[in-house]
Amino acid sequence: MRKPEPLEVGVIFWTGGELGVEASPDEICASVRALGVRCGQLAVHGAAELSEATAAAWREALERHEISVVTVFAGFSGESYESIPISRETVGFVPLATRVEREQRAGAVIDFGAALGVPSFALHVGHVPDPSDEDYAKVRDLVRRVCDRCAAHGMTFALETGQESAAALLQFLKDVDRENLGINFDPANMILYGSGEPLDALELVKERVISVHCKDGARPESEGEWGKETPLGEGDVGMDRYVAKLKEIGYMGSLTIEREIVGDEQRADILGAIALLERLRAA
Repeated sequence: MRKPEPLEVGVIFWTGGELGVEASPDEICASVRALGVRCGQLAVHGAAELSEATAAAWREALERHEISVVTVFAGFSGESYESIPISRETVGFVPLATRVEREQRAGAVIDFGAALGVPSFALHVGHVPDPSDEDYAKVRDLVRRVCDRCAAHGMTFALETGQESAAALLQFLKDVDRENLGINFDPANMILYGSGEPLDALELVKERVISVHCKDGARPESEGEWGKETPLGEGDVGMDRYVAKLKEIGYMGSLTIEREIVGDEQRADILGAIALLERLRAA
């Protein structure tokens, strides 16, 4: 698989599900290439089949369309981002009722990514418990096992930002204590969750950043509510300062656009985001 250029612009695209399209791997990859990009993150929705035949179809499609996947990103069935309280109850590895099956599913997605030759795995770990909570150690140990599953394939494991402050996330990474564990930095999530200033957070965690999203959003109107995702460049992140900060910290990975809507509006927003990021990376 071709290694993307430093700060190469790409997109996150789904195997299907609510944020994707129900189409063959070849059709999905053709749609990605039609945007004018050659790299991205492949997000695997919770009900996606992960058989050897499916992996072979994806591998063939990616090769045919010359798309490099930098991260395979796991989503889980039953996750909901309808509100912050609901996300606490449903997202990632933290909800106890789904913890065992999601660890198994994460392992399957890691194996799937390895079969495609993808170097990194990522997900939303969920709202990490307070270190004083007895469940904290259980979540920490689960993440250690997932790290080790990734390491067996020579892969890194990146936790998406957003639910915690940068300081809390960094402490969790230190407590997990695995060399292949890092961060998929999403600046908009810091705003949408109200968990911190994106550029301050990026400075704090810069040594642990494996990959990034380029997403924008407006701040919540009141504490405890969601912010609102916006087209890139129209929110509160400050995309020019964000890309400049990535350059400053020496980030050499790709710039992966994420726009969490579907349809014609999503495609138009992604094309606008590509044009913006191409200008900013060249500045």
